[in-house]
Amino acid sequence: MTRAKSPRNLNAVMADMCRSIGMTEAYGQYKTLQIWDSVVGETISKVTRVEQLKDGDLYVRVRNPSWRMELNFRKKEITARMNKAIGSEMIRSIIFR
Repeated sequence: MTRAKSPRNLNAVMADMCRSIGMTEAYGQYKTLQIWDSVVGETISKVTRVEQLKDGDLYVRVRNPSWRMELNFRKKEITARMNKAIGSEMIRSIIFR
């Protein structure tokens, strides 16, 4: 009798597939865009929108200048939390616009 494999999370399957075809960086970029809301929390996610991750720079659109100023003060903290959630140092800098 053959032994059935236990089910795997789709994210784990996608990560393995991307790794096997050499698209690890692209998957990391996609993951970065997807986890923004959960890392920064509901309040910040309501006033921001992630636009792109390019060459280690994460571009984020901010609804108003006062929030942009606040987020610039928190930039290092948010960068560290994002990199920790990703599992690698994918983000070098966050650019709030």
